[in-house]
Amino acid sequence: MTLLDKESVKRVERILKEFDQKQKVIILNTSARTASEAASSLGCEVGAIVKSLLFNTENTFTLCLVAGDKRASLNKIKKTLNIKDASMALADDVKKVTGYTIGGVSPVGHLNKIDILIDNSLERFTSLYAAAGHPNCVFQINFKDLKKITNGSIKGIIE
Repeated sequence: MTLLDKESVKRVERILKEFDQKQKVIILNTSARTASEAASSLGCEVGAIVKSLLFNTENTFTLCLVAGDKRASLNKIKKTLNIKDASMALADDVKKVTGYTIGGVSPVGHLNKIDILIDNSLERFTSLYAAAGHPNCVFQINFKDLKKITNGSIKGIIE
């Protein structure tokens, strides 16, 4: 059994193929659990790594896609969503809502419908790399296609 046989990776791969037949999951020999590990494994800038961060936003959850070299701003997320409270989701909630464990949360293929905010700082890269359902799996995509495949809203949500 390879990583491509894992249910969470298959889910991402199916969405990618439906979007574009040329898309594929890349299996890394080293971990991509953190943005710096992923960048090191791929030989790219840390900022080209898409961090998929789940936030508890009052009565729901919001997934924020942020460049690996940036930090999400709770104040900007609250202002963007016009809410009073936001916090990082607990690991159990991440698994329950997205279907992925922390370190492998993909921007696509979630178990539940999630609103997605994409930080505009990702636009500076020609190629982006995002988790594909496992800490050793990623996929490559450009900014325009990331917006299309996630149906995310582009906002300024970093510190």
